[in-house]
Amino acid sequence: MLKDKFFREIENKEHPNEKLIKTHCSYCGMQCGMNLRVDTSSNKIIGVEPRYDWPVTVGKMCPKGVTAYQQTNHKDRILKPLIRDDASKKGTKEGFREATWDEAYDLIVNNFKTLQKEYGKDSLSVFSGVSMTNEKCYLTGKFARVGLQTRYIDYNGRFCMSSAAGGFLRSFGVDRGSTLPWTDVHETDCLFIAGSNTAECHPTSMFRVWEVQNRGGYLIVVDPRETPVARRADIHLDLKPGTDLALANGILHLLIENGYADESFIQNHTNGFEETKELVKEFTPAYTSELTGIDEDKIIRAAEIYGKAPNAIVMFARGAEQQHKGVDNVSGYVNLALVTGKIGRPKAGIATFTGQGNGQGGREHGQKSDLLPGYRKITNPKHVEEICKVWGITPDEMPEPGVSAYEMFELMHNKTIRGLYLLCSNPAVSAPNLNFVREAMKNLDFMVCSDFYLSESAEFADVILPSVTWAEDEGTVTNLEGRIIKINQAQEPIGQSKPDWRMQIELAERLGRGQYFRHLTSAKDIGEEFRLATKGGNADYYGATWDKIDQQDGVFWPCKDEEDTGTPHMFLDKKFYHPDGKAKICALPYRPPAEEPCEEYPLRLTTGRVVYHYLSGNQTRRIPFLKDMCPDPYVEIHPELAKSYDLSHEEEVRLFTRRGEAIFTVKITEAIRKDTVFVPYHFGHEQSINLLTIAALDPMSRMPEYKACAAQIEKLGVKESI
Repeated sequence: MLKDKFFREIENKEHPNEKLIKTHCSYCGMQCGMNLRVDTSSNKIIGVEPRYDWPVTVGKMCPKGVTAYQQTNHKDRILKPLIRDDASKKGTKEGFREATWDEAYDLIVNNFKTLQKEYGKDSLSVFSGVSMTNEKCYLTGKFARVGLQTRYIDYNGRFCMSSAAGGFLRSFGVDRGSTLPWTDVHETDCLFIAGSNTAECHPTSMFRVWEVQNRGGYLIVVDPRETPVARRADIHLDLKPGTDLALANGILHLLIENGYADESFIQNHTNGFEETKELVKEFTPAYTSELTGIDEDKIIRAAEIYGKAPNAIVMFARGAEQQHKGVDNVSGYVNLALVTGKIGRPKAGIATFTGQGNGQGGREHGQKSDLLPGYRKITNPKHVEEICKVWGITPDEMPEPGVSAYEMFELMHNKTIRGLYLLCSNPAVSAPNLNFVREAMKNLDFMVCSDFYLSESAEFADVILPSVTWAEDEGTVTNLEGRIIKINQAQEPIGQSKPDWRMQIELAERLGRGQYFRHLTSAKDIGEEFRLATKGGNADYYGATWDKIDQQDGVFWPCKDEEDTGTPHMFLDKKFYHPDGKAKICALPYRPPAEEPCEEYPLRLTTGRVVYHYLSGNQTRRIPFLKDMCPDPYVEIHPELAKSYDLSHEEEVRLFTRRGEAIFTVKITEAIRKDTVFVPYHFGHEQSINLLTIAALDPMSRMPEYKACAAQIEKLGVKESI
């Protein structure tokens, strides 16, 4: 019965007027291959089927992917610009009226010009996301710095991928989320997966994970919860939330102590080993167990399995990264590969599970506060000069670096930033310490939001611009491997909706900056300028033409010229991107979570995702099947913890921290530590767990600590059935 409901759209009877558009899913970094089914008589998308020729997922799709096409013609689509005339209703869905594009643009331009005249160029800000194409991400960075001439731009990858980026940059000198193609994953001898609920968050990877075990290999999983992938693991390292670095140091100690270090690789291709070796001496199994809560024998066995494996891949995701020491966690796990020499060859290396569809490409090309296209640094005069030549501005016109995402909200709160242009993100759900963030958004003098649905963040806007879904535009994205792929348009934009890139070009014209944008008349035009802007950078896409991407079914960066076919495996020559060509083994002192349990708040709260929803849920909570499968958030509690609070399954409780509170239904499960509670974060308004999370930021990546804070539960009563 569930199968019939789940697959009914891809097992439909043949449609008499149908064409198939080859593309990729709109959601996570797997970017599963799909064909969108289009009714040629109406030119509307009517369904989807998997692509078995896509080498990464080979016909696999998850519940979100199967239903993704239902976004485009959904009844909730915003089809015309909306203007709010009553500022007192900010933060609600009320007070909007439909308007023309001219009226909306005039209002935006007048307010932006007024704010900049009175308070300076940097009174405006741009907050964007990475569920957009590379072309849109690139143009958004250019629009902020050239169109608005503001320093304040950042993006939602600060809440998702920035710690992986920081760790890779520190260890390797370059940030590519995977050092090897995903087609290697099932051929390795050991998978070490830390902080990834893979079976729910990247389910189309699981056939490769299971194949490792089917071939006689091993699976080690690090997670405070017994997730589906942890349940099948040979070793489940059930650590306390926020203690990953202690575990990484403890395993590294054992790898060195027991002779698994590759001395030749260390000497010839790395720096920092001796200092790191000295630091991890104290991380004995007993001490590591004390810090992490993991049994000593499991730590010892995990180190032995990884150490003995001829090839191994260390993989991680938000569980390890969304901490105030997320960069250290990433470098700590990378240390395992560097010390054993299990990197720079097929079937061995490092990979991160990218959460957003273009989480890799979106962070490389100018949306981060300190970066320019091609992963150039805005603090590097040579890099600035290279981009200024492409953009047609002088280096002294390039704004200074801005600040990270959460810090931008702090500047909105204190009125340093007075205007916001928000696109492709929903920080009123996804940011930490939401009471503060929502106050900051409400405090803005003027806010513009571009979206195709009225999100929780759009409720704070003065103007909402109707954007298109992924299926109504074209461009490239970069999947979790570092493979650049092509998204193809399946349907014309509905109503008066427009692609974000077109809005930015039209706004730039009205702002008097059109000369820098008007030559860009299509997504492909932007793609050509984008490739040129990346040329010579660490993330070099210059050789990845749209034609080559189609011919090869994707191109791995770096791809430097027309003859270059791309780089599926990084570091095969054992040359890393630091000036001396060596990787850095990092000596990383352990730091506990920013907020530890205490008498008043004795529990550890951690957050995460479920298979049926994506990010803030703005898209997936509107899809009937996905909403039916997971209509509301819940709090997972171990039976012994539930007993100590006299709680029953499906009883309502108040969960609270020092920052906020929310009411959730109890889900009693043995698949979680006794000292920890878990809540999924895809829900808005008063159901958002981020009302409770802490904004302690990583000193390098500026990533908030979503995965660990101190909490308390209050019993309310049994939820009444309807």
